[in-house]
Formats: sequence, C-alpha cells, structure tokens
Amino acid sequence: MPWWTAAGEQAGADEMNPPNVPARGGPGLPQIRRLVTEIPGPRSRALAARRAGAVARGVGETLPVYVHAAGGGVVVDVDGNSLIDFGSGIAVVSVGNAADGVVAAVREQVGRFTHTCFMITPYEGYVAVCEALNRLTPGDHDKRSALFNSGAEAVENAVKIARSATGRAAIVVFEHAYHGRTNLTLAMTAKSAPYKAGFGPFAPEVYRVPLAYPYRWPTGREHCGEQAAARVIELVRDEIGAGEVAALVIEPIQGEGGFIVPGRGFLPRLAEFCADAGILFVADEIQTGFARTGTMFACEDEGVVPDLITTAKGIAGGMPLAAVTGRAEIMDAPQVGGLGGTYGGNPAACAAALAAIGFIESADLAARARRIGELALPRLRALAARYDVIGDVRGRGAMLALELVRGGGDTRPDRELTGAVAAACHRRGLIVLTAGTWGNVLRLLPPLVMDPALLLAGLDVLDEAFAEVTAAR
Repeated sequence: MPWWTAAGEQAGADEMNPPNVPARGGPGLPQIRRLVTEIPGPRSRALAARRAGAVARGVGETLPVYVHAAGGGVVVDVDGNSLIDFGSGIAVVSVGNAADGVVAAVREQVGRFTHTCFMITPYEGYVAVCEALNRLTPGDHDKRSALFNSGAEAVENAVKIARSATGRAAIVVFEHAYHGRTNLTLAMTAKSAPYKAGFGPFAPEVYRVPLAYPYRWPTGREHCGEQAAARVIELVRDEIGAGEVAALVIEPIQGEGGFIVPGRGFLPRLAEFCADAGILFVADEIQTGFARTGTMFACEDEGVVPDLITTAKGIAGGMPLAAVTGRAEIMDAPQVGGLGGTYGGNPAACAAALAAIGFIESADLAARARRIGELALPRLRALAARYDVIGDVRGRGAMLALELVRGGGDTRPDRELTGAVAAACHRRGLIVLTAGTWGNVLRLLPPLVMDPALLLAGLDVLDEAFAEVTAAR
C-alpha cells in the first residue's frame, strides 16, 4: 500500500452525492487526474451563478470548480472531475486534505466542546500547541507563544509585541513583500493591485527597503546577498534611523511576492545587524513554515534564529490557526490582556495542529518536501531550457516557481503569458497558482504527501500547457 493511502476502503457515494463524486475526501481518494466534463463543469457553473448573486465581488477566485472532496494530492469537484493539486490551498494542507489524524482529532475535540475562549476559561490544547511551537522553532532559548486566527493577525501582533518590547515605532519591510490584508499588514505589503488599491490611508511608520532578488539584481546573482544587505543596512542607519526601528520583518522566502529566495548571506547579515542595533528580527514563516521548504522553518537553511517568528497556513491541516513565537522576555513585554482575541487558539484548531505537527514530524515531511524538489526541479529546468520565456526557475523543497518573461533576451515580466499557461493547466485538471509583483510567476505548492507518480503527472500537464500556449504565440 503506498504511504499516502489510508487504511481501509473508501466509502461509496450515496444518492445525496452528485454522480461519480466520492462520498468523502481524505487520503483514500484515488490519486489520479480524471476529467469527466469540461473545466468548469455544469454543476460548478451552476454554483458560480449562485455565487454571483450571493458573494461580494471583491472576493476573488483562481479556478471556478466547486470542491466536493479532497485528499492526498487531488481535489474532486462536484462534477466528479479529479484535479491534481499544486496549490495546497496556498500551502495550507501540507499534510493533505482531510488527513486521517487531523479529522479524528477534530471530531474528538468538537464532541467535547467547540469554544470557551482561552482568555476566559482556558484549556490544555492551547498550552500544548504553544509548547510544541516553543520546541520546534529555531533556537534553544526560552520561548513563549500566543495563538491567533490568521497570518495577518499573527504579523500584526508580532508588530505590537516588538513595539512594546523595544519602545520604538518604526517597522522595516521589503520590496515584493506580502504580510496580510488588515490595515497594518497592507501597509507592510508591497503590491498595490488588488490588495491595497482604494483601501488607504494605511498605518504609518512602515518603511520599505530592497530585497536581495537574485534574478533581477542589477549586478547579477553572485554578489546579490552581500550587496543588498549592505544597501538595506545603509538605508536603515542613514534614512530611517536604526534607533527608531522596533523590528525588521521578512519572509525568508517570499510568498505572494513571487517565491523569491534571497541571495545567500542576505538573511544572516541582516540578523547580525539587527542584533547589534537592538532591532528585533521577525521571520514571517506563514507560507514557508512546517516543512514546506525542506526544513521545519525556512530560516534554518542559513542558520538564522529570529527573535520572533510568525506561523499559520501549514500549522493545522486546514483549520484556522496562527501563532507568534519568540524570546520569552520579548513575548512577555505586553501588559496582561494586551494580546488575545475571542477565537484565537480555538480548541478544534489546536487539536488539528497537534495532529498535523505530530504527522509532520513522524512522517518526516521535511524529507518528503526535499524529495519533491529533487523530482521537480530538473523537470522545471528542462522546461526552461526549451522555452526562453521562462526567465528563472527557483524555490526550495516543495515551494517552487517559474518566472515568465517576454523571451528572446527580453526579461520584462509577461503577465499575459503567465495567465494563459495557468489557464491551460486548469483546463487540463492541474491546479496552479500565480504570484509576483507583476503577476508573472507560476508557483507550485503540492501537498507534502503527494505521491511521486502524481507529482510527475502534474509536471507532464505543465509541459503540455507550455507547448500549447507557446505554439499559439
């Protein structure tokens, strides 16, 4: 039995389910791509019509297929189409959708109680998740954690904690960064449309500095990390004022910004500078955390130990949970009652997190992420060798990307081509996402439990999509 297959047999569909649609999800779903209708099919189109009359227009969508079941590395829609999932709900379901242990833990917890509010009458699950985070995050110093609902909440609370601990106000962020959709995190986010346009004014005292972006660094890749770090330090010292800065907040590998892996040496040099200047180094590991990049946290790749680390997405197998973890003296700086929220650390989400973290460790999903990279990167590089519109192949572990450009020596971003390739993948039953400041990056985020044969089948579809789109140019 393959390692991704659950014990036992899949339950059959009953008369309440659409034809050819499994009765339930989970890792027992057949791990195949199967198209029985066009994409989207008639049932999905009917639901899309209902959506148009009920859901606010500002809530976007990538692929209008309506999901009925999911598990392992596939998503099954209401028409019975089985799609290969290279999105993982934006890096959330790393352990797979409806993972057996997560489902069992949530069922057991909701059978006992669904909510009390940890700030009113606490419960063990919250404490246990904090203990796990304190143990797993980089560094052997004394740590504390606090739990929230979303990545944006975690980032916003990390800023609150940093300001409380340092007595300073300024926050340094980076070009191409994405940190969330609240007012403060939108100020920290770089990209205007669609995230920021029309929603200002934004929170003050947020300063943006260059990122070590190897593909687009003016003097080339070789010295990108050291040169970019020197430029950031110069700006913080001379223009912002190092003594005014509470925290420097950075994604060790950028997410929505285009899966940009900073040049080597960039992160360690900035961490060193922050320590010398009394600035807190905050790693936003919301998309990179929990084995996604081949280590439990991406900042471990260069031995960086952050003062604070924010987590969410892959923490709880699809349940809404986020956290800030950091040095005990920093985390304990805010006054009692200064941190919290009605739903933060919901007991069902905590149960899911403990099950997901346990599986990530016991199944060594970090090694499986590395294996995904070992299988996928040669295929992606071969694709780039055939199509000069692929300007860059990058990423680490199971967080991979292609940056698309005009080609023929022209490295200007090509948003239209990127959208066309993504659409061709979608028609063929492969879920891929786009990203990047210019919308010209295809990002691949397969579940860490994806069967290798299914991964390779998805890469075959990607190859077909490039062949179709480039032939039509």
